[in-house]
Amino acid sequence: MTKVKLFFALFSLSILLTLLLSGLPINAIHATNEPPSWLLAQEQANEQPFEQAVQNSQKIEGLLTLYHHQKTGKVYLELTPEQLNKNYLCFISLDSGIGQAGIFRGLNLNEFVFQWRRQNNKVQLVVPNINFRTQPNDPQSRSVNRSVSDSVLYSLPIISIHPERKTILIDLSSVLTSERDLSNLANSFSSFLSSNYSIDPEKSYINQVQAFPLNIEIESVFGFSENPGSMRRGLSSLPDSRSFNLNVRYSFLEVPSEESYQPRLADERVGYFTSIYKDISNSSHRSSIVRYINRWNLQKSDPNAAISTPVKPIVFWIENTVPFEYREAIRQGVLMWNAAFEKAGFKDAIQVEQMPDDADWDPADVRYNTIRWSTSFQPGFSGYGPSHVNPLTGQILDADIMVESNAVAKFYEGISVLIDQNQQNNATQMNQNPCNLGRASLARLTSASHSNVSPDFSSEHLCFGFESNRQLAVGAMAMSLLNGVNENSSEIKDYVQQYLSFLVAHEVGHTLGLRHNFQGSTLLAPEQLHDTNITHSLGLVGSVMDYVPVNLAPKGETQGDYFPMMIGPYDQWAIEYGYTAITGNSLYAQGQALEDIAQRSGEPELAFATDEDYWGVFLDPAANVFDLSNNMLQYSQWQLDNAIAMWKGLESHSPTAGEGYDQVRRMFETVFGYYQNNAENMVLYIGGQSFNRSRVGDANSRLPFEPIPVNKQREALTLLQKYIFSEDAFQFSPRLLNQLAPSRWQDWGNPDADSTLEYRIGDRILRLQKSILEEILAPTRLVRLRDLELKNPSQNTLTMPELFEVLQNSIWTEVFQSEKDIKISGIRRSLQREYLNLLTQIVLREVNVPEDALTLAWYQLKQLQAVLDRTLEKHNNRMDAYTLAHLELTRDRIGKTLGAQLQTN
Repeated sequence: MTKVKLFFALFSLSILLTLLLSGLPINAIHATNEPPSWLLAQEQANEQPFEQAVQNSQKIEGLLTLYHHQKTGKVYLELTPEQLNKNYLCFISLDSGIGQAGIFRGLNLNEFVFQWRRQNNKVQLVVPNINFRTQPNDPQSRSVNRSVSDSVLYSLPIISIHPERKTILIDLSSVLTSERDLSNLANSFSSFLSSNYSIDPEKSYINQVQAFPLNIEIESVFGFSENPGSMRRGLSSLPDSRSFNLNVRYSFLEVPSEESYQPRLADERVGYFTSIYKDISNSSHRSSIVRYINRWNLQKSDPNAAISTPVKPIVFWIENTVPFEYREAIRQGVLMWNAAFEKAGFKDAIQVEQMPDDADWDPADVRYNTIRWSTSFQPGFSGYGPSHVNPLTGQILDADIMVESNAVAKFYEGISVLIDQNQQNNATQMNQNPCNLGRASLARLTSASHSNVSPDFSSEHLCFGFESNRQLAVGAMAMSLLNGVNENSSEIKDYVQQYLSFLVAHEVGHTLGLRHNFQGSTLLAPEQLHDTNITHSLGLVGSVMDYVPVNLAPKGETQGDYFPMMIGPYDQWAIEYGYTAITGNSLYAQGQALEDIAQRSGEPELAFATDEDYWGVFLDPAANVFDLSNNMLQYSQWQLDNAIAMWKGLESHSPTAGEGYDQVRRMFETVFGYYQNNAENMVLYIGGQSFNRSRVGDANSRLPFEPIPVNKQREALTLLQKYIFSEDAFQFSPRLLNQLAPSRWQDWGNPDADSTLEYRIGDRILRLQKSILEEILAPTRLVRLRDLELKNPSQNTLTMPELFEVLQNSIWTEVFQSEKDIKISGIRRSLQREYLNLLTQIVLREVNVPEDALTLAWYQLKQLQAVLDRTLEKHNNRMDAYTLAHLELTRDRIGKTLGAQLQTN
């Protein structure tokens, strides 16, 4: 009998005697023939000697001690008693992708605080609940611990305990390569992976293990195999769609000492990413929710100097995969931010280094901040700037920027036809592709697109990734078609350098903690946009954190900068808030100094609106993407005129000898998308309201909501009539239309291989008109128009009756002004049918609109019915067959709709 079992027998006997003497029933305690778990753990752990367990394994020492068995591929972790119950950070990213389906190299997969906790004969990997916290020595901490739960992700058996060091050995392999791996990889990309593929354990392995004093780096390779009965379409980026590999990078870090970093409270007037928790101990402030901004730990080397170099600057390394010709532009984009840091008291806060070709470190190593070059088959972004943050304090610890090579390569070839010509006869397919929809329809999809999916993979981000590429292509086309600039000229090269510097500056802003600012493009008046004396001193935009379009000059004006060449006033102010050294040992001691900075938010050049003010909202025309100037109506009109001029330029453009016509088709369609984007910008004025985050007492503070002036709303409606709905809006020569042939390569190298052979120009125009019309009459916009009459009692507002009347008169001009023979063109007939469809849906309650909108739609149909009666009676013999049949059918449909509406009431 072993000593353990002898001890257990004596222990059991003593318990039995105690129960008998106390009178308690013996079955009150569950009987067992096994020793207690803590004794069992010791015995089982010692069954395999430590040295035997790690035999033939490579010992790798650093922050933690690991053993990598090369033959079996297993990785063991040796934990000291001091490393138990201690906070660590885990950062997980995708180190390789497939370049398609939203699965791209460099994407963040997960990050969290965790602890190793021993429980009997196992070690648990636990994510502590840091969302609820108390101050030290607060007795409420006991309540918090019992009120909310931590999350136990894994419970791993102890392999062995070292007899001398008392260290614990566990097997990490299942944590790093199984279907339940730390990254939750199989569920990280919506339903694409989980529906079509599964992790194949036979193809998955741990590829690399590295240990450093401050971090552990492990790379796992996950092999995916196709599920039986998979309905997936072929992935063109793969040699065989039945299988692919993904490399996942795990970085484990010790949580930095809180003594070396002072968190800074967030303010919603200044756009920073935040780390948030609820302070249970807080009873003296209005809210117990605490938000820290995400920022780097910049400290002055000379605290007494007005401007000082930092103790530890932020260093970005340009990856050695970046083409030589783009490295200087990337460097300039990074260094743009030093101007802001100088105003915040730091000299050379950001530095740029070039990664050597023979570097012995990996760009994914969290010790290095890198700017990496990605080459994807179907990229969903032009740039991507994630950072890794300590969620306990908001301190940024590491950042990596991905630049997509397709953002700058081959302007025309890189622009796919966003609206698949092959979908024109399939309304269901077309409506399921958000890139084909206007903003009103996109708003209805926003909540669904964010459900259980990282925003970086969501549909609207994918669409506007394409829009960025389209902007770059449009600028190059304008230079060629309007100004005769050769594709290989130095001017084109400078143009690309400007774009790349701006793109990198935008992504660096994210890595500094800054969120998007979709009001950043409203700094200058339209006539100032091409005055380089202004744009090189003040900036082209208030913030490079906006999605900025190419800045094309109108006809007759000298072209200025195409893209921002410096950060803007908002960027400098935001860095001042986040990084200026402020005295005070506590968060709230710094409060007044931060408040003094934030109170400037009402200044026009510091206007701020971020993602939640734009996506799915579309309320404020100034909170917008790919717009420019403080008078967007004038700017958009300029761009619509530029688009028309480019179409005219294509009429005289012919491919050079030996080239096909598919490039003409691509250019034609690219301009169409540009035209639509600028028209959509105008729609935002109708029923629009400006929104600001100013607080009482701020400089230039205003009420949060202000209606867009009625003259601006009417101007927008007038411009839409001219550029979208009028008879003369789309005029193309037969010669141009007969050049629109697609590439006939039927393989994965042609992104438009599924396009229809002929370009269906009538359908293309109608889709644009339908999109704009649906946005104007969107239920949300009609509700806003109704409510604006209450918010603006002076009656100086655009009313729903006026909107309906203007639309009907402009779309049915031929019958309302029928003094002569009537001939309605095919494009106008299609538009009129769509208008009738929309009003019919409203009248029959197929859409949820205000009752007044339903009444007005009914009234407009009655008015139109009466006009059609008179027109058909007066001009019956003076119409072509198309027009006569169209008007007869329209009158018949209106009668049936009004009759059906009476029955539903």
